[in-house]
Amino acid sequence: MEKLTVWFDGGCPLCRREIGLMRRLDRRGAIAFVDVSDGDSACPVDRDALLARFHARENGVMLSGAVAFAAMWRAIPLLRPIGLAARNHYVLAGLEWLYRRFLVLRPALQSLAGARSR
Repeated sequence: MEKLTVWFDGGCPLCRREIGLMRRLDRRGAIAFVDVSDGDSACPVDRDALLARFHARENGVMLSGAVAFAAMWRAIPLLRPIGLAARNHYVLAGLEWLYRRFLVLRPALQSLAGARSR
């Protein structure tokens, strides 16, 4: 089984904090984290799409949004129960709904996170 790959926006202070936490929790090294803001990183899809929405590749399949988060959570033992729960259609639909609402708030949250990290 191949390592899960997660693409994230390293230029976003909020994203850096979240991925920093995920890296600490990924004690087994099951996830390859790729900073998409680095112009030299390999992108399997359009870089703007990767910056606008969370993406992961699990077993060769590209995932986006809540399903990508669920794949990441399944790879981390502490979060695995949440990732497994997201295999339920209704749970995943609820997570995707929340994620879409988060994307609307993301610019304001990025500003706050950036101000706090200075």
